[in-house]
Amino acid sequence: MLKRLLIIFLFASLFSCVEDDGREEEIAAISIDMEVERFDQRFANATADSLPSLKKDFAFLFPRQYPDILWVEKMNDTIQLELNKAVAAEFPNLDETEENLERLFQHIKYYFPQRKIPKVVTLTSDVDYRNQVVWADSLLLIALDTYLGMDHPLYTGVQDYIKKEMQKEQVTVDVAEAFAQNVVPRPASRDFLAHMIYYGKILYLKDLLIPFKTDAQKMTYLPQEMEWAEANEEQVWRYFVERELLYSSDSDLQTRFLYPAPFSKFYLELDAEAPPRLGQFIGWEIVRQYMEKNDVSVEEMVQTDAATIFKHSKYKPQK
Repeated sequence: MLKRLLIIFLFASLFSCVEDDGREEEIAAISIDMEVERFDQRFANATADSLPSLKKDFAFLFPRQYPDILWVEKMNDTIQLELNKAVAAEFPNLDETEENLERLFQHIKYYFPQRKIPKVVTLTSDVDYRNQVVWADSLLLIALDTYLGMDHPLYTGVQDYIKKEMQKEQVTVDVAEAFAQNVVPRPASRDFLAHMIYYGKILYLKDLLIPFKTDAQKMTYLPQEMEWAEANEEQVWRYFVERELLYSSDSDLQTRFLYPAPFSKFYLELDAEAPPRLGQFIGWEIVRQYMEKNDVSVEEMVQTDAATIFKHSKYKPQK
């Protein structure tokens, strides 16, 4: 009997792999018309004489209330010159980034065929790490000066937990998240569980849209942080349940377990070891189990309320 069950399990696993391979082959064949404009290079090479042409091509980046003299001064600003040099060194070309973006857009077209692929514009932003990627309708802005690497000297003074997000490998992950945020409705409920599942939906979309990225990269975790989350999933879940946090509307819980921070705040000795945003990780696992156990489309999952997802996920943490 045991032998028979093992054979069935192996057959099912093999069938699943074949199905996934077939889907990825189909996705890889999708044609994408992707336009990438390197405004960062154009601005770095601009002069007062070429400024009118630059403003004509990128009018959306030049607010009318600012006179030309301010842009000319910025062209010659020592900090801007340093940013230009750093970006040129780290991104002499965008071959790898464009390849990953094209793969992401192919997956978006497969799962969300009605969505339009945006025009991509790269720029510098005075290291505004709070707005590394902006997806606005048909336009995608990527601030390359926020992806120079954790140890870049320009990031001196930036906290380590933020620096993790400032690596070239995270560009496509952040773009996938920006897309998912445009797709997934914000939770109507203030319950902690509703917000956990909101982030869980976003992370599940990353599973579909960037399968070529690791789970650690999807969470913006270091590998050891991902290992900690997976190894302690049951303990984290027990903490939430035993303290009756799931249906609490205390906004402090979002700060402690959902938002970027050095670590999750249990107010226990283990805090220094615990990675941040563990509420997002648990929400991700709930959505994953929901999708495994229910025959629903991605679009249906996105619109399904948190209570229904939690109930029908029959969530059980990994031990």
